[in-house]
Amino acid sequence: MSALLDDVLVLDLTRALAGPHAAMMLGDLGARVIKVESPTGDDTRSWGPPFMDPEDPDASRESTYFLSANRNKESITLDLKDPADQDVLARLVERADVLMENFRVGVLDRLGFPVSRLHELNPRLVVLQITGFGHDGPEATRSGFDQIAQGEGGLMSLTGLTEPTKVGVPIADLLAGMNGAYGVVAALYERERTGKGRVVHTSLLAGMVGVHAFQGTKWTVAKEVPGLAGGHHPSIAPYGMFRSRTAPVQIACGSEKLWQAFAREFDIDPAGDGFATNPERVANRDALIEVIEGLLADLDAETVLARLDAAGVPAGKVRSLDDVYSWDQTLSQGLLLDVDHPTLGPVQLPGSPLRFDDNAHSGGRETHQAPPTLGQHNDAVRAWLDEA
Repeated sequence: MSALLDDVLVLDLTRALAGPHAAMMLGDLGARVIKVESPTGDDTRSWGPPFMDPEDPDASRESTYFLSANRNKESITLDLKDPADQDVLARLVERADVLMENFRVGVLDRLGFPVSRLHELNPRLVVLQITGFGHDGPEATRSGFDQIAQGEGGLMSLTGLTEPTKVGVPIADLLAGMNGAYGVVAALYERERTGKGRVVHTSLLAGMVGVHAFQGTKWTVAKEVPGLAGGHHPSIAPYGMFRSRTAPVQIACGSEKLWQAFAREFDIDPAGDGFATNPERVANRDALIEVIEGLLADLDAETVLARLDAAGVPAGKVRSLDDVYSWDQTLSQGLLLDVDHPTLGPVQLPGSPLRFDDNAHSGGRETHQAPPTLGQHNDAVRAWLDEA
């Protein structure tokens, strides 16, 4: 069975996370992804701990960070300041469908590969450029790192209990990668009509602003600056994390019907003073939390969750990752991949979030490749170019 993108060749010149994640998303869908690394490798190859050590103590250590963002790729090493290696890249560009890069603005130009030259070499090429703060504007030349973007892009001002807090994963990088992959697929679709490639721009800042959602319109429309949301929804109540006797539980009364069902289950007057409507409950959130946690104080989490499930009220645990990865529901969705790494042997990775109706996972890709070792495919890729 053909994978969705099995006729697409992607040149991945990116490093760290945003760009590699975008390329990996296309690789998951069957694209051939050639990761072009400097002779010293992607920065994330040295980001640890933890590192995974193969049995051979003399073998190179593998970074779990790198492993998270580079499955389904081949790796070649090129020194893009070396004329001979620049020639190799030019030959790859001629054959590629997509080129992805996340250098600082102007770096690819200085290396001799401005967009104009890329399209001279290959008019059908789709170019993805991911930056920290945008490809133009007064701060375009700033380098972009995830935590900086979370702060500058406003997300940290919404996250935390008592002070701004970053999200526990590099969400600015991941969203930039997802947006980039989305833009590339749209450009490839357009190319089917026009025969021409185009440049797709996105940034870490754009990803942050793009997910402000109702918090953003709270400012743009209502001129109210939102603050730290903590563990509760700023616009709905009760909707958040509540303490029981044994562990926190999450409860989401996202409609009046659900609030009434919750109130009936725990003998609360749903039309009581201060709790009758969602605006009232939001205004009196602290008092509502106190009432609910008082009712849950003598109950263990499992009992609370069972009662809420029976009442039809959405609720859930706060799971640690080891619990998530052993959960039957996670396993039933095929969200983990088993691959055979060239030095580590069998390893398990978080996989693609997509499933399609004619194949269980990942757009028809029947097998997945482990993240490559540095330069693992140097000889194979050069031989392929020579055969052309």
